[in-house]
Amino acid sequence: MSNALYFYILPIVFWLFVACFVSACVSALTLLLFTLRKTNEAFQHPYLKEQPFERYSFSIRLSMIMDYFFRICFPHSQFWLVGQANRLLAHVDPQKIPTRLKWPVVGLWGGCYVGLVTIIVLWAMLLMKM
Repeated sequence: MSNALYFYILPIVFWLFVACFVSACVSALTLLLFTLRKTNEAFQHPYLKEQPFERYSFSIRLSMIMDYFFRICFPHSQFWLVGQANRLLAHVDPQKIPTRLKWPVVGLWGGCYVGLVTIIVLWAMLLMKM
């Protein structure tokens, strides 16, 4: 990779990673502080019939929110984790969920997934330059 191209791409990739981090943090705080209860009521995850959301471990709570993300972003897919989320939340119509409940979920997991790809690209660029 030429130095000029590297000089322009590296800052863009770095700032994209920072934007993903900030987006995920703001979305997580908004979800945690303001919309989590309403989001759970709107999606009605089947796990919530067993026990309240607060009684689950942190990893299971995040996986329930990831199921919400998959249902919102990929409503017709039946492959792997996305398919499992769509089968669990088949009773939910993503079009009827209000945007004020969707954006923190999509911002949290979208920021995480795009940030994961971005950090891999960033490390690959740094390693190629060494």
